[in-house]
Amino acid sequence: MGLHHSEETHQLLVARVPQATGKNLPEWFQHLESGPAFGRFEDRVKWLRNEFGLAHGHATAIVHEHALQRSRRAFS
Repeated sequence: MGLHHSEETHQLLVARVPQATGKNLPEWFQHLESGPAFGRFEDRVKWLRNEFGLAHGHATAIVHEHALQRSRRAFS
């Protein structure tokens, strides 16, 4: 399973993450990198939701953006 919304919606969610969650993206990325090593997208989303009480849309946007940024670093 993966991203279920448009790129435009993803960008809107990403922009609202700091306001909605009280943490910026690098902080969330650090949680993902230091948390359990889940292989599946949905498992990482579920962990963020359960561990931090995030809304599904924000958790999905964080996991997706983290994957995008990691893939960009891999090709740099």
